[in-house]
Amino acid sequence: MNPTIEIKNLSFSYTSTDDQLKNINLNIRPGEVIVLTGPSGSGKSTLTRVINGLIPYFFTGELSGEVKLFGKNMNEIPSWERGKYVGNVFQDPRSQFFANEVSGEIAFGCENYGISHDEIVKRVQGAAETLSITNLLEQKVRYLSYGMRQRVAIASAEAIDPDIYVMDEPSGNLDMGATEDFAAFVRLLKKQGKTILIAEHRLYYLRDIADRFVYMNNGEIISIMTPQEMKELSYEQISEWGLRGMELLRLPISAQIYKETASGPVLKVENLCKHFGTQSVLSNVSFSCAPGEIVAIIGPNAAGKSTLGKLLSGLLQEDAGMIRFAEKPMKKNKRRGLIWYIMQDLDSQLFGESLTDELLIGKKETSALMQRANKLLALLNLDEFSERHPATLSGGQKQRLALAIALLNEAPVIVLDEPTSGLDGRNMHAVSEQLHALAAKGHIILMITHDLECALATCSRALVIRNGTLIDDFQIEEAAKLMAAMRE
Repeated sequence: MNPTIEIKNLSFSYTSTDDQLKNINLNIRPGEVIVLTGPSGSGKSTLTRVINGLIPYFFTGELSGEVKLFGKNMNEIPSWERGKYVGNVFQDPRSQFFANEVSGEIAFGCENYGISHDEIVKRVQGAAETLSITNLLEQKVRYLSYGMRQRVAIASAEAIDPDIYVMDEPSGNLDMGATEDFAAFVRLLKKQGKTILIAEHRLYYLRDIADRFVYMNNGEIISIMTPQEMKELSYEQISEWGLRGMELLRLPISAQIYKETASGPVLKVENLCKHFGTQSVLSNVSFSCAPGEIVAIIGPNAAGKSTLGKLLSGLLQEDAGMIRFAEKPMKKNKRRGLIWYIMQDLDSQLFGESLTDELLIGKKETSALMQRANKLLALLNLDEFSERHPATLSGGQKQRLALAIALLNEAPVIVLDEPTSGLDGRNMHAVSEQLHALAAKGHIILMITHDLECALATCSRALVIRNGTLIDDFQIEEAAKLMAAMRE
């Protein structure tokens, strides 16, 4: 059987000194599910960009070697025609959106290929049903949660019905239930004979679907393994390679159960409510957090978790309820310096010309401050990029930079919204260690997350939000209970 994708001696660099891919050789057969994994910056996203044609036509650089689709050299396939063969799901779904409404976005690719109106309607409805988003078809894309946007991006690719799917971190913003739905979708595509290439850090949901796991590091393919070979890797080997675990219920719980030993001000949330128009997003949410606690805020996509984070940090105004710190009511403008919020949308909060510049914006530069900034960049494995523009970083690197900014400001309360969605295993544990160090100093940390592995490694307590209501609050003592709460 001839390969669907043939890659021979492929090398690429964005600049003359920055080799992102080095002599890649890989053949992918029809109907195969191939998972690219490896640490952040290993070249996974770059390889997907070569296959879908973004390199060298959108991302320029020095490209050598050969890539064939269905036996035809990529250079012979016009750029407008590649979309018929290759359906793309990018790491940031916003970067591939063109329409205002969900239905228009799903239909957009079909319209560009001149598909009849009746067929487009049929495909849009079918893709929406497959991704469980029929109730979103008339909604504005910009108002959706990140997880829902990701589903729309996947549905947009599905509607075109390509023979090849290339996906970059497709589960990064999905809750556990949606991730399991996505796994079922990948199984369906595989059954249909589609060829699927997925660049992923989260591996557990693909362990029984993938045909091969391709481990990359420093722009090279280091190992190609079967699912069974991946499952047999020791925890020490997985950690050494900077990977995520394959079996969630076997993940170690390294977070220490919080004990009331630290003294300091308590954060209290009392009957917090928020409406957008006639829609209730949060309803009578109440909880308190003590110094040194690291609390996971979990729940399905669009449950109201990010809205809670924005209310706490003063980015949104509550409609009712009260937020107190050290027993004092804190109005919206007072909360902004006290509670630091790291958004999912990182591009909207990065402004500097370099990583160092980003850390020092608005501060009086001193030698002591520079030392702290450099130390933080080193701790989060960003020091080699210190003079790079933040826009050139990968998604995981941007998340670590945003965390470094929060650490440098030493806000007493830090809210992180999906801080590890694009992080490999090594950097996820590096972030976890930094959060534990902050908690030891008495900081209160709230982590909005779908990442079971990070929650087990970092948090001592979980708040469960569903449909804008706090439905559970428990200490994290076992993986099974936390997984069940995330899956519901």
